[in-house]
Amino acid sequence: TLQWETLGRQFVEYEQVAQFLIPEEQQRRLLDFLPPFLKAWEQSAGAIVFPNIQLLASEVSKLLTKEIKRNLNGKPAEEARLALEQLLQQKGEAENGRLLLKSVYVLSQTDLRTMWNIIGSGLPAALMQCLYLFFTFPLKKTSDDGEASEDDTQTQEMLVKIMLNMYREEQGVEELLAADKLQSLIIATASLWDQCSHSWKVPTGRVLRTISKAQTKTSIVYLQAVDCIKIAIQNLFKLADTLPACDVCEAASIVLCFVKDSYPISSALLTEFEDNDGYQLLLKILLRCEGLQQNEGDPYLDEILDMLTCLTTCGKTELKVSGNIVHPQLPHFDFERTRSSGMTVKNLQAFQVLQSIFQKSNDQHLCGRILAAIGTIWAWDTVNFFLLEWTLQPINQFTDIIHFKPHPVQVQFFRLVESIVLDLSYVPHEILKKVQYLIKENKVPFCTLTALRCLLNMTKKDLLFSDIFRDSGLLGLLLALLRKQAKILRKSAGTHMSGLEEGTEKELNAVMLKMVAALTVRSVRNTVVLKDYGMVPYIKIFLDDECYRSATLSILEQLSVINYEEYMSIIIGALCSSTQGELHLKLDLLKSLLRILESRKSHSAFRTCSGFNGLLSLLSDMEGALQDPPSGLWTAVGQNCILELVFYTLQGISAALHLDPVNSYFFQRNGLFEKMAEDLGSLGCFWTQGEWQIPVTLEKTRTFAEFLDAAFCSSEPFPMWLKNCIWILNFLDHMVKGTLHLESYIKERKPEMGEASRDDQEGPQAQEEHPASYASFSCRWEMGDCAIVNPGAVCVMVRLLPKLYKKGHSQLSQEIQCAVVDHIQFLVKSEKSRQVMCGSGLLSTVITSCQDAFRNKSHPLHLPLTRVFEKLASQAIEPDVLR
Repeated sequence: TLQWETLGRQFVEYEQVAQFLIPEEQQRRLLDFLPPFLKAWEQSAGAIVFPNIQLLASEVSKLLTKEIKRNLNGKPAEEARLALEQLLQQKGEAENGRLLLKSVYVLSQTDLRTMWNIIGSGLPAALMQCLYLFFTFPLKKTSDDGEASEDDTQTQEMLVKIMLNMYREEQGVEELLAADKLQSLIIATASLWDQCSHSWKVPTGRVLRTISKAQTKTSIVYLQAVDCIKIAIQNLFKLADTLPACDVCEAASIVLCFVKDSYPISSALLTEFEDNDGYQLLLKILLRCEGLQQNEGDPYLDEILDMLTCLTTCGKTELKVSGNIVHPQLPHFDFERTRSSGMTVKNLQAFQVLQSIFQKSNDQHLCGRILAAIGTIWAWDTVNFFLLEWTLQPINQFTDIIHFKPHPVQVQFFRLVESIVLDLSYVPHEILKKVQYLIKENKVPFCTLTALRCLLNMTKKDLLFSDIFRDSGLLGLLLALLRKQAKILRKSAGTHMSGLEEGTEKELNAVMLKMVAALTVRSVRNTVVLKDYGMVPYIKIFLDDECYRSATLSILEQLSVINYEEYMSIIIGALCSSTQGELHLKLDLLKSLLRILESRKSHSAFRTCSGFNGLLSLLSDMEGALQDPPSGLWTAVGQNCILELVFYTLQGISAALHLDPVNSYFFQRNGLFEKMAEDLGSLGCFWTQGEWQIPVTLEKTRTFAEFLDAAFCSSEPFPMWLKNCIWILNFLDHMVKGTLHLESYIKERKPEMGEASRDDQEGPQAQEEHPASYASFSCRWEMGDCAIVNPGAVCVMVRLLPKLYKKGHSQLSQEIQCAVVDHIQFLVKSEKSRQVMCGSGLLSTVITSCQDAFRNKSHPLHLPLTRVFEKLASQAIEPDVLR
C-alpha cells in the first residue's frame, strides 16, 4: 500500500509538470515511471491500487501508438515488420517499446473505463496494422542459431491479449476501422493462408473471431463497401483446390464467422455470401474433409458445421408449409397445437448443404456430424422436423442410401428416426415404409438389424404400432423370414456357421423374434395371424437356443391367450423331451409356465396336457442329483442349480393346485402326492437304505425355524445332505400354506464364496454354500395364522420323515426329525387346519407311511406322531382308520 501511495504521488507530480515539458522530456519521465509501476504490480500479485489509472492508461497507450506509427511511417511492408519486431522485443535499443507494451497489457486487464481510455488512444487501429504485418509477412531467419525473432511467444501473447480485450468492445471495433486494415486481414486469411506466418495463424484467428462477435452496423457497412466477403470467397475457391482440407477449413471458418455473427444486426454480409456461391464453396470444402484422420482439423470442421447449422434459421420470412398428416397417429399428437419457438428453419439453402454432404459422402465423422446437426435443429423447434420433411425430405431420402454408410452412422441414423416417434410423438408413415423395404431387401445385414431394433423400440412405445406394422405387412414379412430361418436351424442342428456371419445372423433372428413378440403382446389379432400362418411348429424350433428363448417364450405365452391347450402341450412336451444337461432350458420353461398358471383358466389345460406327470418326471430324472459328493453328470452342475430346478418344479405344481379343487382331486386320486414324496426322497440327500436308526437321548432340541436359521444364517457347520433336506422341507412347508408359487428363488452369496453366474460354468466349488436369504423366505410361518391350504404337502413331509437320517449323524438326524414333527403339530394346531387335513381323505396314506413308528413305542417318532394324530382325532372323518 505504501508503494502504491508513493507511485500515486509521483504520478501527480508528473501530471503537474508534464504540460510545461517538451515532448521528449515528458516521454522520458513517463518511461521512467513505468518500471517501478510494473514492479509494484508484480509484488502485489496483479492487484493495482492506483487512483489515476485511467489517465495513466491513456498516456501510456498514446505513447505506444505513437511509437508504432513512427516505426511504420514511410517504410515498405517487410522493413516495417522488422522495425515492429525490434520495437517490441526486450533486447536491443528498442527496449522502451517492450516496456510500453507490458504496461498496456497490465492496464488492459483492470476495468472497463480504463479499457475505454486505451481504446480512445488510437491503439486499436495501430495494433490492427501490426497484426496484419505479423500475419502477412513472415520474417526470414536471421539469428545465428537459426531461430527467428517472431518466436518470442511472450510478446505475442501480450499483443494478442491486448487486442482481445479491446476488440470485444463495439467501441474498439469502430476505432480499428481507422486503420483500413480489417478487410485486408480478412482477405489475407482467405488468400495467403499457405504463405503467411505460421506462428501467427492461430492468434490471428482468435482476434478476428473476437472482432466478428462485436460487429456493429458501421463495421458491416465498411466490409460490404469493400466487397470483403465476395473477394474472400473467390480466394477461398482457389485455396480449396490446393491447400490441405484442414487448412482450408481453418481459413474458411474465419470468413464464415463474420457472415453468421453479423446476421442479427444486418443480413448484408449473408446476402453477399449467398450471391457469390458461398454455399457451393462450403460444400466443396466440407467434401474435401472426407478421410481426415481422427481429430485432424476437427475443431474448424466442426465450427463450420455448427455455423452452417445456425444459418439454417437465418432468413427474412417464415417457411409456410402444409403437409398431409397421414393417419393413424398417436393419441396425444396434435399438429395444430405444435407451436413455434422462433428458432425455425428459414434458410433451406444452408440446410441443403448439410443434406448434400450426407448424400455424397460416406465419411463416418462427416455423416455423423450432419445427423447430429439435424437432431439439434429438431431440438430447437419441433416444427422444424415438419418444415424440412415436407420440403426437402432429408430423412426420407437418407433412408434410401443409409445401407451404404458406415455402421456407426447407421446406428445414429436409426436413433434419429426413432426419436421422431419417441420425442416428437409423430408416426412418419412414409419413412417407416422405406425402413420396412430396407428390412425386406436385407442388402446389408447389420443395417437390417439396426433398422429392426429401431422399429422394435417404436413398437414398445404404443400398442398402435401393433396394428400399423400388421397392416403394412411387416408382421407377415417377419413370420416368413422366421419360417425360413427355422427350417435352416432344423437342418443344421449340430453344425456351426463360422465367424461374423453366424453372429450377425443370430442377432438378426433374435431381434426378429423380439419384434414378433412385441407385435403379439396384448394383440389377440396379431396372435391369430401368427397361428393362421402355421408358425407355431416353427416358433418351437427356436426354444433350444438360449439367445432366442426369451422372445420365443413370450410369443408362445401370447398364444396361450387364444389356446391354453396348445401352449401347455408345447411347454410340457419340451420339458419332458429335454435332456438331463439342459438345466437352463428347463428353468426357463418352468418360469414361463408359472406366468401362465397365474390365470385360473389355464389350470384345466395344464391337467389335461399331463402337466402334473410332466413336472414329476423332472423330479424323477434328478435321481441322485443331490448326493454328497455328486456323481456322474451332476458333478459338473452346482447343487444350487439343482435346488433351483426342484423349487420351480414344486412351484409349478403348487400353482396348478392352488384353490383348484378339480386339480387337487386329480392329484390326490392318482396317487401323485405319494409319487412326489418318492421322487423327492430319491434326490440323494434323503436316507434310502431302509434301516431304522437306534433311538438316542437328545442333548438339545431345536424348532424347525431354529434349524433353518442355524443351517443358512449362522456359521455353525452343517452337513450338506442336511442343508439340502431342510431346503426341500422348506419348499414343502410353503406349499402346505399355499404360498410357494408366490415366492422368489433368491440367490445370494458371500463375496468370497461367489457362485458362477447363469452364463458361467458351475463346478463342484459352487456346491459349498446356499443362499443366505432365508430370514425373509423361510421363517414367515411363525407370523400370523398358519392354516393348511394343501394337505397333500403335509403327507409328503410325513413320508419324508423316516428318510431324514444319515448314518453317523444319529443325534442330528433324530433332532431334525423331532423338529419337523413338532412343526407339523404346529401346522394342525388350528381347528380349520385339522378340518382341512381330515377332510382330504389322506390320513390313511399318512399313517401307512409311518406305521413302523406307530407300532414300535421305542421308535423316536412314536410319541410326537401320536400327539399329531390325537389332535386330528376330534375332526376325524375316518374314525376307523384312526382307531
